Amino acid sequence: MKKIFLLVLSIPNFILAQSFVPNAPELDLKSYILIEPNTNTVIAEFNSSELIEPASMTKVMTGYVVADQIQNGLISLNDQALISEKAWKMEGSKMFIEAGKKVSILDLLKGIIIQSGNDASVAIAEYVGGTEDGFVDLMNSYAGALGMNDTYFSNSTGLPDENHLTSARDLANLTAKFINKFPNEYALYKEKSFTYNNIRQLNRNKLIFRDETSDGVKTGHTSTAGYCLIGSAKRGNMRLITVVAGSDSDNERFLSTQRLLEYGFRFYATQKYLDANTEYTTAKVWGGRDDMVSLGVEEDISITLPRISFKDTKLKYNLKNNVQAPIEKGQTIGTLEIISNNEVVLVADLVALNTVEAKGFIGRLWSRFILWVMSLFGIA
Repeated sequence: MKKIFLLVLSIPNFILAQSFVPNAPELDLKSYILIEPNTNTVIAEFNSSELIEPASMTKVMTGYVVADQIQNGLISLNDQALISEKAWKMEGSKMFIEAGKKVSILDLLKGIIIQSGNDASVAIAEYVGGTEDGFVDLMNSYAGALGMNDTYFSNSTGLPDENHLTSARDLANLTAKFINKFPNEYALYKEKSFTYNNIRQLNRNKLIFRDETSDGVKTGHTSTAGYCLIGSAKRGNMRLITVVAGSDSDNERFLSTQRLLEYGFRFYATQKYLDANTEYTTAKVWGGRDDMVSLGVEEDISITLPRISFKDTKLKYNLKNNVQAPIEKGQTIGTLEIISNNEVVLVADLVALNTVEAKGFIGRLWSRFILWVMSLFGIA
């Protein structure tokens, strides 16, 4: 580290200001990851694919399944779930529901999200899946569909089980999909307290009390998993998600999360780089009523980079050879690369922004003849 510092000192100050991006903070964790979900950018990570016990971070998937069932009209927030003896007797964190009584799905969701209630998790699992085991099958089906290849769930609560495993990367991607797909349900994560059965409990995620830009998401702790946390914050147009696992203390997991978030927001930025339906280049068209076709991208494209790197970005176009009419609007004509510091940051399809009709038979024949002649001289 001293050698690197001495080398930096030998560089002129104006170059240092333009090129310096520090490494991510060193954290005493089993694993962690920091991502910008909207651009699918990993900003920092350590052992992010290593298998970990998710503890109560499991409940993000429990909530995801419930939110998807609501969105698909299979259940509603007003549905009333009958509380079983099994749910009532659950150990660990509790919402304090009572066996034999009915509780709304909305209240159970709040009990899961805000109070981390294991009793609420089992109650909602039994309502949605018939049994908790049936619900766990759903959880694993969703995990497979979401590409969570490191993940296997054994229960809806996160209580210890040797087969109940995931990774920081999987949890970050799950959280990103939850936020984007279910904004109404995700909004519950920023509620600071919930009262049920005359018992008021504060949200266990202290991050939302410490940082006004933080809006979730979930704590987790067991003696074997250590202290864990999924955190998220949004500042301007940039959202960051962190997962930290295996911290030694309750306070340290929050400090580690804050340090990662501050690092990401301080040294990185997300910017819209390309506008949809805007011409960025053109291509020669053979055999068409128009000689050229405008090319661009179908959707707005944003990228996340170190703040100092945006000024060094450039575009590279890779076009198909001998583009021939007819061409339909939206047809892929090549690819576009965004390059920063000689590295490809993103590759997107270049599509036709307008239709180009083909010439008549004689016109097309003449274009093919010209192409044939050019090919004889190696210029087509």
